[in-house]
Amino acid sequence: MLPEPLLTTRCEDERDIPVLVWRAGRPLRAVSSAPLGGGIGVRRWVLNATVPMSYDRDDPADHLAELARGFRLDGPGVGLMTGVDVTEVTRRTDTGVQVWATVGLGTPVPAAAPAVAAPAQPVGTVNIVAYVPARLGDAALVNAVATVTEAKAQAIAELGLPGTGTPTDAVAVLCPPDGPINAYGGPRSTWGAPLARAVHAAVLAVGRDTVVPWSDRLRG
Repeated sequence: MLPEPLLTTRCEDERDIPVLVWRAGRPLRAVSSAPLGGGIGVRRWVLNATVPMSYDRDDPADHLAELARGFRLDGPGVGLMTGVDVTEVTRRTDTGVQVWATVGLGTPVPAAAPAVAAPAQPVGTVNIVAYVPARLGDAALVNAVATVTEAKAQAIAELGLPGTGTPTDAVAVLCPPDGPINAYGGPRSTWGAPLARAVHAAVLAVGRDTVVPWSDRLRG
């Protein structure tokens, strides 16, 4: 399994900035859209780092690799970043599936919007790290990313927000490297179904606590 993340900090600009670090007990198969360690492969760790909303570096993968070295994370891993305070990570489980989500929905964006203007406030980021306790084939891993995204979009719709996510959302799904291969990761598959439920529950829980309803924004 993937152990609970360690909440730690790094010092930048004379400030302690929070970071979540997952250290796998053994190498795991993973699929990710993260800046560092994206794609499909074997990964040994995951890092989710808070960055200032003014972040303007054009080398996030190099920056995340620097952070990983600072935490002595060896071998290949996954590195994500977010403007959200990662100390507010939300965890949900379902039928052995584990999900951790850091959720920023300040300015949701419809995926197929014809044009996206510069947001009037920080966009935020929804980063989702998930562990499925069964080996998924390559196609199932890709399908699992789609399932995570569909469940996130469902939660956002139920919150009444006019968007499907933010432009900087990222996903990482990890699973064991051995055992019988599961060929499917869709929302009605053996492992995709609990994955979808856990992601939906995590995003919805944070949204209900933090999101101002869109109708209230319009009135304000």
